[in-house]
Amino acid sequence: MSRVARARRLGKTFLLVDNMLVVLGFFVVFPLISIHFVEQLGWAALMVGIALGLRQFVQQGFGIFGGAIADRFGARPLIVTGMLMRAAGFACMALAHEPWVLWLACLLSGLGGTLFDPPRSAMVIKLVRARERGRFFSLLMMQDSAGAVLGALIGSWLLAWDFRLVCWVGAAVFVGAALFNALWLPAWRLSTERIAMREGLQRVWRDKRFRRYVLTLTGYYILAVQVMLMLPVMVNQVAGALPR
Repeated sequence: MSRVARARRLGKTFLLVDNMLVVLGFFVVFPLISIHFVEQLGWAALMVGIALGLRQFVQQGFGIFGGAIADRFGARPLIVTGMLMRAAGFACMALAHEPWVLWLACLLSGLGGTLFDPPRSAMVIKLVRARERGRFFSLLMMQDSAGAVLGALIGSWLLAWDFRLVCWVGAAVFVGAALFNALWLPAWRLSTERIAMREGLQRVWRDKRFRRYVLTLTGYYILAVQVMLMLPVMVNQVAGALPR
């Protein structure tokens, strides 16, 4: 096996481990936010919905800036910083006693995702050959589904003790993921050419097909926030109403 092929193989293994950590850490916490704050504490669903929508808007809406910054400074510092910021958001969430604290926690979590998510996606493009990307992205999506189920199960089990424990475990997973990237991710630069951040953003804006794609995804993310907010509450209510 050539040196390049071996590096690609190790890189794909790294991406799979890293993705599992991120998915687990996220789904340990977020599906249970509405159950804790709406069902257990009696907060208005609107207050929690604002928090979830804020996280989604910040992470997805400003991801282009995270990608541009990663092009300039490299993937590793952005990924490590973003994961630590998400861990800080989860830690803040454990202490949330007012809606504004929950909003701050979700803002930190979203900003962390803005920093680490775009360079992680770019790493797939860098390490996986074009003919293999379709299969590899399918593998990542299957892993996302499995990690979401496992993470939600772990979070539900921890919720029987304390929601703060749920948040601390989620934060610990992201600290572990940050350490994993700091130790094992090479200091690669994602961009093959040095261009100004403003020029890179203008290139994206001029891509009409990409703009239509982003606009189409708007509906998906609206539905995703609704599901993240209300589905856990409804499942909890139905499960509680079933005869024992």
